Amino acid sequence: MFSLNVPVPGDIARLAEELRPSLYGFDKVRDRRTLVVKRFGNDGGYDRLEMRVRTALVGTPAFEAKVSDIDYFETPTRGAGPVVYLGVESPGLQRLHDELTEEFGTIEGLEGEDYVPHVTLARGGDVETARQLAQRDIDSISWSVTELHLWDAKYEETAARLSLPV
Repeated sequence: MFSLNVPVPGDIARLAEELRPSLYGFDKVRDRRTLVVKRFGNDGGYDRLEMRVRTALVGTPAFEAKVSDIDYFETPTRGAGPVVYLGVESPGLQRLHDELTEEFGTIEGLEGEDYVPHVTLARGGDVETARQLAQRDIDSISWSVTELHLWDAKYEETAARLSLPV
């Protein structure tokens, strides 16, 4: 399984670390912060996928993104809930996701109209704790997305770095 991800800037990693003491009641706390743009299967192998992704990204400009709140999915499509996350606002990211799902199709319940850009902090545990975290105010963090990573879940590594514009 591969995914196209936005690298998360250091300010977001620092915010996640500041929130870590509040996440200990959850079953899993994320150490690796990701912002998934699109998930891909293994059809056709890596080389073909990378070429198709690069081709689909031609002309895609850099875009802005912003984290300004904590939210949660009470019952996520996959895995244990609740899922606590940093919500991401980005019309450019949403446009890119829409273009890629048009090209590659969608994973039901996760993409297309169901896509919610976010950086997962923790999952599993108490819904009330998630609800309380979602009420916390955080300072907004904005950044320019100038690079995307094609992530290889099997080897848990970045398989390709794609600078924007491609």
